[in-house]
Amino acid sequence: MQIGKRSSFLYYLGKFVFKWMFILIYRCKASGQGNIPENTGFIIAPNHLSFFDPPLAGCFMKQDLFFMAKQELFDVPVLGFLIKRTNAFPVKRGAQDMSAFRNAFTILENKKALLMFPEGTRSKTGQLGKARAGVGMVACNCQVPIVPVKIVNTNNMKKFKKIEVKYGKPIYPPKEHVKEDYLKIAQQVLDEIKNL
Repeated sequence: MQIGKRSSFLYYLGKFVFKWMFILIYRCKASGQGNIPENTGFIIAPNHLSFFDPPLAGCFMKQDLFFMAKQELFDVPVLGFLIKRTNAFPVKRGAQDMSAFRNAFTILENKKALLMFPEGTRSKTGQLGKARAGVGMVACNCQVPIVPVKIVNTNNMKKFKKIEVKYGKPIYPPKEHVKEDYLKIAQQVLDEIKNL
């Protein structure tokens, strides 16, 4: 995959399959797509309940979605092959992975959509976790808006509860910023998710 350029046929096939799986099996409803910016790079920032959150956040958007995935997933034989071809790129957890951030910047410079979880990791309780500064840092340095997204019930997929995806209004980072603003912006995103 060429970062931030054209998506593969496998990406579009997966987007179609996931969308109809969520609609037919989980009665999924999506709302707020009118809040998604056009003709610019932007960050999609959902809460994180399940491994299904990235395809769920992306399948109801007309824009292609790129996302970070932990390095270990790329080492799993079949899964690694698939996610490489569906707009994922690796990030090393527990360290400042500059190559992952460079990929993120390239995607946004090419006016594409980048998924980042403001919590940084999946919630095991179903509740919102602590804000992490990464989403604020990328938004400020690339000067792109963040779209908060509330995902409901992907942690209960075995119970076949109705799933919802709600896209909130974009949050624009300040042009003048300091390092301390990164975490404040991430917290603002989580607060908006809570209110959706």
